[in-house]
Amino acid sequence: MMSTEAPEATATDRTWLTARADRAQAALLGLAIGDALGMPTQYLPRGTVDHLYGGLRWFEPGPDANDISRGLPAGRVTDDTDQALIVARALLAGGGHVTPGLLARDLLDWEARMQATGSLDLLGPSTKRALNALADGADPSESGRWGDTNGAAMRITPVGLMLPTVPLARLVDRVTEVCAVTHNTGVAIAGAAAVAAAVSTGVEGGTFDDALDAAVLAARQGARRGAYVAGADVATRIVWAVDTVRAARSEAAALDAVSYLVGTGIATQESVPATFALVALAPEDPWRVCLAAANLGGDSDTVAAMAGAVGGALNGTAAFPAEAVRLVTAGNDLDLPPLVAGLLALRDAA
Repeated sequence: MMSTEAPEATATDRTWLTARADRAQAALLGLAIGDALGMPTQYLPRGTVDHLYGGLRWFEPGPDANDISRGLPAGRVTDDTDQALIVARALLAGGGHVTPGLLARDLLDWEARMQATGSLDLLGPSTKRALNALADGADPSESGRWGDTNGAAMRITPVGLMLPTVPLARLVDRVTEVCAVTHNTGVAIAGAAAVAAAVSTGVEGGTFDDALDAAVLAARQGARRGAYVAGADVATRIVWAVDTVRAARSEAAALDAVSYLVGTGIATQESVPATFALVALAPEDPWRVCLAAANLGGDSDTVAAMAGAVGGALNGTAAFPAEAVRLVTAGNDLDLPPLVAGLLALRDAA
């Protein structure tokens, strides 16, 4: 009589599952580490960052020169990590889906808590505009009509943990669902889809080139979702940005290209290509990549967070210094293991 029980996992299976869980954990951990490294330099010019630190090499407190992060302790994360974890919890509460109204409520509740602490690191322009529209009675399907900045991409990593890239359309559908309430535009969805696909590829054990291929395909699909806004094609700019840094004569020249040609601003079509260009410089060393992103200024916390998520998924937690892991974990209310376990359970059930 044929057994109906599932076969017992082999030692190889268990080893692979353990490695997969480590890469998934590293994606969220890398996001937080990159975010915390970029916290003191966010929205500062690159020259100011260099003047303050002479090359940022470790976590620093928010400097007096930074109106947003002034006074924050070294290792503190910002909205990038907080909102990614809000999305993770929303996905778990919804069995793999998000309810637009509930996600909007969670984001507004988070901002209220930040305001109560005196923080100036609040909701980004697209998210704030969309949530104000909802408060004024807009339909959730229309509230994100003009959201084209990188807020969608910065908080999308949990979708990459939750779903494989095959079939890719399903991943892009879920990215679109998460983006819709605040960033329902082709540009924003393309950027978010690229990050989610790259993270998902890393979780499954893929290489950076595998992740890059998946990101470009996902960005092309994502660009066909949501409303139209004028902007450069995200997939094309990812390829161009990676090719540009790979062709650079030196790492210094590559970083100049990211800073002055690709751009590190809040526009999705700048910051997402910049993320992939920086990871391409050192695909096996996400710590180095996060430091490079933090040193460029601009929207450095978001670029470093996305790069840390992709690099973490590709390499696992051992790719980050143990002391960096301890500092960021101890200094922030992350509680990542249950989130990772829940998202991977949804991945296995997909």
